[in-house]
Amino acid sequence: MPQYNCAKCPGYCCSYPVIPLTKGDVERLAKHFGLNFEAARKKFTKKDGGEAYAMRRKADKYFGRVCRFFDTEERRCTIYTARPKTCREYPGGRCGYYDFLAAERWHQEDPEFIALTDNM
Repeated sequence: MPQYNCAKCPGYCCSYPVIPLTKGDVERLAKHFGLNFEAARKKFTKKDGGEAYAMRRKADKYFGRVCRFFDTEERRCTIYTARPKTCREYPGGRCGYYDFLAAERWHQEDPEFIALTDNM
């Protein structure tokens, strides 16, 4: 089975309910935006469950909520060079969106099937 090209993805991994951040991630965001740690923590993170820091999210017409740094028109990351560790390591094994497409392609009996519209 061929590898899935992330450039064709609508941002599935950016829609996870919790995007955990490390202290180093917050420091990287602070540096990227010219802020101190505390200002970046307040502006970009929230407390969520057991995570020390979690990315704030925003509305998205496809997934409901996505990472606050996800461009919902272009469907891409706007802070790619400063992205969190979890994003740098993704998928770390299997990509859920790729698995979804593989299942749809199998069900449609069409190896080229992609469940996206052209206007995305």
